[in-house]
Amino acid sequence: MRRLLIANRGEIAVRVIRAARELDVATVLVVSEADTGSLGAQLADETVVIGPAPAQSSYLSPDAVLRAAKSSGADAVHPGYGFLSENADFAERVIGEGLTWVGAAPASIRLMGDKAQARAAAQAAGVPTVPGSGGALPPAGEIPADRLAALAAEVGFPLLVKAAAGGGGRGIRRVDTAEELSAAIAAAQGEALQAFGNADVYVERFIERARHVEVQVLGDGHEVVHLGDRDCTLQRRRQKLVEEAPAPGIPPHVRALLHDSAVALARSTHYVGAGTVEFLYDPAREEVSFIEMNTRLQVEHPVTEFVTGVDLVKEQLRIADGQRLRFGQEEICFRGHSIEVRLNAEDPANGFFPSPGTLEHFDLPGGPGVRVDSGFRAGATVPPFYDSLLAKVVVHAEDRPAAVARALGALAETRIDGVRTNLAFLSDLLRDETFSRHEHHTGHVETLLTGGPR
Repeated sequence: MRRLLIANRGEIAVRVIRAARELDVATVLVVSEADTGSLGAQLADETVVIGPAPAQSSYLSPDAVLRAAKSSGADAVHPGYGFLSENADFAERVIGEGLTWVGAAPASIRLMGDKAQARAAAQAAGVPTVPGSGGALPPAGEIPADRLAALAAEVGFPLLVKAAAGGGGRGIRRVDTAEELSAAIAAAQGEALQAFGNADVYVERFIERARHVEVQVLGDGHEVVHLGDRDCTLQRRRQKLVEEAPAPGIPPHVRALLHDSAVALARSTHYVGAGTVEFLYDPAREEVSFIEMNTRLQVEHPVTEFVTGVDLVKEQLRIADGQRLRFGQEEICFRGHSIEVRLNAEDPANGFFPSPGTLEHFDLPGGPGVRVDSGFRAGATVPPFYDSLLAKVVVHAEDRPAAVARALGALAETRIDGVRTNLAFLSDLLRDETFSRHEHHTGHVETLLTGGPR
């Protein structure tokens, strides 16, 4: 690997550029017309404008990205996360052009991208799953009433109707009674078709007051290791806000089950690259259940890097270049506690509506155990066309209370003018007593916002 094309933008593009530089790999960054002055464009060895601002005409265009790879002489493609990172057809086209794909094999992407098939694969690997339909349902109008009744009785209420090709919280409906089920299936199928071009949905039990816990894995096609777990429970509309490693308050036998299950699933697919196996944890029953596997780098990967000392992006590049894993499971050590908060350009007082604009001041924190990943500098423009992430503020300390204190100190140092942000809201979340006692759940943020009981 000599010349790496990065098919992404923002902080993850900067992150990959820096890792490639340390491995003496030249970088080519594709940019839309809105991102020509971005920090990533300034840092990359070469930039190629691939289209206008809307993502469909630039970052989500396989043709545009592949033309850029060919014209720039790139020999490898890193997709980052989001956009084309979990598009199996794109991965196949990259490989078909004779380029190195820095990611999971297309077969793995396709398998895990279909939530119903991923669930079946998890069950075959002995991974615990939530009770559910076990496969895609027919169109709502074609499901006999007696089958709906049997399904409801088997799964139990409340339950979720979920898009098989879903992501980002779309194509999901909560159902509390049998009378709602048929209409919820039809609504989820319609939303899934519009959002993902695939109307398949399945049903699984909804776990009240669940926590969202995930396990980082690395594979080289021969061996798989895990790099511990993360808690991503604090979410708003199923979008993560705060992540930490390790997940707090997990009994040792449950943590071992999480790690073993993630490795078993990855091994069963001969997994290549970085991936994350996500679970729901039910503290009341001390049970875990598989949700999905993301066949790419996660936004929250820095907390794992802090507690393990492993550079996940450099490992991705090495594995894609044909190298075997450089360490076994017994060589991975876990130290201290890490917390990441996602600093977004959005207005909490206005329903968290995005707040694009010019960053008049962009003063970010520093000091021991503080890391900031961002794709912006002061004076840059936050465009309205993409996600609102400004920066990830990540800290590391000897234990969880010290990490919380360090994160609060880092946020207190931060000054951003020109756009509205969720800075104060993040500080409030870190100070929340329920979070301090690790008694929060995936609906906790909505509960705080609506003033309901915690």
